[in-house]
Amino acid sequence: MIKVLKAGFYSTIQDQGRFGYLSYGVPLSGAMDAYSSQFANALVGNAKNAGIIEMTMTGAELLFLKDTTIAITGADMSPKLNGKSITLFKSIIVNANDTLTFGKLTNGFRTYLAVKGDVLSEMMLGSRSMLKGITDNFRIQKGDYLEMSNASNVIIPKNAKLKFDNLYLDEDTLEVMKGPEFDKLTTYQQNMLVSSTFQVSKYNNRMAYQLEPLVHNDLESILTSPVLPGTVQLTPSGQLIVLMRDCQTTGGYPRVLQLTEKSINILSQKTTGNYLNIRLND
Repeated sequence: MIKVLKAGFYSTIQDQGRFGYLSYGVPLSGAMDAYSSQFANALVGNAKNAGIIEMTMTGAELLFLKDTTIAITGADMSPKLNGKSITLFKSIIVNANDTLTFGKLTNGFRTYLAVKGDVLSEMMLGSRSMLKGITDNFRIQKGDYLEMSNASNVIIPKNAKLKFDNLYLDEDTLEVMKGPEFDKLTTYQQNMLVSSTFQVSKYNNRMAYQLEPLVHNDLESILTSPVLPGTVQLTPSGQLIVLMRDCQTTGGYPRVLQLTEKSINILSQKTTGNYLNIRLND
């Protein structure tokens, strides 16, 4: 079991998402940065869909009440175990009564903590992913006790190392494909999308990221149509909205672009003021 001494800015339990319920209006959810999440689970020998703690901007303070093994990936929030700095991207043995803390954010925006065996939380519609309106709790709170699986709590770190490609944390190019309404844009507007430098606005969260500047257009709204994480909508006001893991399942704004899975992971590690370029895959 883990006691939450401090929750951080916005910490949740996630897995790889809630599949098979889009037709009922239930978002996919899951870890914003699926690559980091899966890598952390691999480091401790978990299945890639095991529950994991996602921390945004600032980390939690956690007291471990039994021995286990952990791994931390994604953004570097200067983690410390009992006051001593520890390394990201490797498995680390934790003993009962050890305290894990996080400090200064040095790169990226979201950190992932995997615990050997699984972080257990409410299972709803086949997923542990916390989501308001679906699970009773939609974020981790101070004073919470987080259950851990009892299976094989401690593993012996192996000499062989998994290599984490942390270069993507600094990547500023989003690879995209044409969306269903891309060809309704003028040639000038299409060129603007792939030649301009955009900036993440202050409106960014697990549902969507808004980008600046505006892309002026005269596109008409469309009939409500399916959308997915990574869908880029263009509003009549010119606002580019990139839908993320907790996005709605349908929308009425033109879908001009679609991010690749890697690009969703890249964007999830960005925050207000970060600059981005868009590259169209033919």
